[in-house]
Formats: sequence, structure tokens, C-alpha cells
Amino acid sequence: MTAGTASVLRFAAMLVATLLLGVPAAWGALALWYQSPGSQLKNVLVLIWSAFALGVLVALWQGHAGLAFLSFALAFGMLLIWWRRILPTNERLWADDVAQITHGGIDGDRVTLRNVRNFDWRSNSEYTQRWETRSYDLDKLTSVDMIMSYWDGWAIAHMLISFGFDDGQHVAFSVEVRRRKNATYSEIGGFFKRDGLSIIAADERDVIRVRTNIRGEDDYLYRIRMPLPAMRSLFLGYVEQANRLVDTPRFYNTLTVNCTMLVYHMMKRIVGYLPWSYRLLFTGYLPAYVYRVGGLDQRFTLEELRALGRITDRARQSDRSDTFSADIRKGIPMLDPADLPATAG
Repeated sequence: MTAGTASVLRFAAMLVATLLLGVPAAWGALALWYQSPGSQLKNVLVLIWSAFALGVLVALWQGHAGLAFLSFALAFGMLLIWWRRILPTNERLWADDVAQITHGGIDGDRVTLRNVRNFDWRSNSEYTQRWETRSYDLDKLTSVDMIMSYWDGWAIAHMLISFGFDDGQHVAFSVEVRRRKNATYSEIGGFFKRDGLSIIAADERDVIRVRTNIRGEDDYLYRIRMPLPAMRSLFLGYVEQANRLVDTPRFYNTLTVNCTMLVYHMMKRIVGYLPWSYRLLFTGYLPAYVYRVGGLDQRFTLEELRALGRITDRARQSDRSDTFSADIRKGIPMLDPADLPATAG
């Protein structure tokens, strides 16, 4: 081995060692930033941690690799002990729109949902709060729709699942970030136990209208091809997950515990197998995934379904109308009951 080759290998090894220390050091700084109480204490702790991490890296490059790794391992171990002690809770002053968690009781074919959200939104900060108790007959369940709400390009969207009944009722379930009062959503904070997880059942005139008419998001509705028993199982799956959160709170996670992944795991349990796809992570592309596995109307191309299913303008025109749910579905072809799968899978 030549001296030049040895030098290159040593430099490469130092870069690898730097990454082995630098990546967890950066994670630690972000963990302290999002979890430390109070802005002043937060700044102090992040500054101290960053100075320590910098000192460790300097020691590494000065040839004290053993000391660098040992000191960092001890400090990082203490940080992880602190991190594991941060547990989710329902005891917070939550933002009004996620202040309650939907939960339900099941009596045969009838499900009674409590804390169904039905806000009257006038702006993001002005609204009339209404939390209601509603009952649904699962024997009258006839449809499942997926609503994708885009607010930041085509890769990122929020997903709602809405259940329709033959008496004209619709109820939409939304997996929500349970923010503290006056806090805003943070994608990065979602990796660091910043927010709780909430499942909200809501009137469509609330949960869709607030996105299209108040926040200026762009919404698309897709009718889902699903056997009636699977529709029922998915509805009950939402109720089960919501009830569980009442007694066992969870943290929201931007990647692993979000509006898409919870539904994916529920559907896997129902149908037995669903292929993995990167589209499950980039939620805006979820319709392409659902189309590929046969979950959308196969009489049309995905592009045609997207054009037909754009409900933004219809929602804005309908606004507070009592026929909001019917209005937003005008022009979207109904699924032929004969085209619905007979069984899941």
C-alpha cells in the first residue's frame, strides 16, 4: 500500500467516524430543542450540547478517537435515558380543533360516536365549537371515499376517509396532529415527540370545508372499491384505534404514525396483504398506490379520476349548505355495486 493510498483511507475513516458522532449529535440537539421547557433553558441546553459535540469532534480529528467516542457515548446514553422518560399524555391544553378525541360504543350493528366534530369555521381563528354525539347503523353503510387535501405541492397531502350511509349521512375520520394551544404544525417536530396523536370523526362540512374554504387547500375525492364487510371492518378499526387513544395516548410521528400509515396497517389487517410502496411515505402520491392495487374505479384512468374528483370549487360554492356532502360529489361517477369486490384481498 502506498503512502498516498494509506492517507486516503485514513481520511475516509475519519469522515466515517465524524458521521458516527455527528449524526447522533445533531439528533440530540434537535431533541433538546423540541423537548426542553422554556425558550431560555432550551437555548442554553442546545448551546451546551452543541459545544460539547464540537469539542468531541475536535478531539477526534486531533487523534484522540478513544476519548472522543467514550465521552460521547456516556453523554448520549444519558440523553437517551432522558428521552425514553418522555411519555405521551392526554393532559395538555390542546388546540380547540383537537381538544377532544372521538370515541365510540358498539351495540350490535349500531355505533355511537362521541365527540364528533362539527365546527362552524369563519376563519382559522374564528369558529363556533360543536362536539356532538351521533349514531350510525353499519347495516346502512354503503361507501368509503378517500379525500386527499394538498397544501404544499403534490408530494404532501392530508388524507381523510369518509364513510357514507344509505340515509345520506357521511362521517369523515381524520388522523390529526394533536397540537398544544397556539402551537403550529412542524414536520421536523413530528420526529421528536412534539405532538400527540388524535383521531377525529367529523362532519364533512367541517373537516373538508375548513381545508378548502378556510385554509385554501386543494381537495380531491376518490371512491374506494371495497367489499362491504371490509368497509365495516375499517369503520370499526377507526373506532377501535380512537378508543385506544383515550386510555393509551401516543405521539404523532411524521413518518411512522400519521394519517396514512395508521390506515395502511388497519387495511393490512383486514385484507391480509398490501404491498409496500414509497407512495405511503409521500402521501400526495397515495392515489396512485391505491389505483395500482385495484382500490379505485378501474373504468377510468387515474388522471381522469383526479379530474373528476377535484372537489375544491364545489366545496367553496356549497360552503355552509345543508347538502354539502351531496354537492361535492356531483360529477363523480358512482361505483357500480357489481364492480365491488365480493371479498377482501
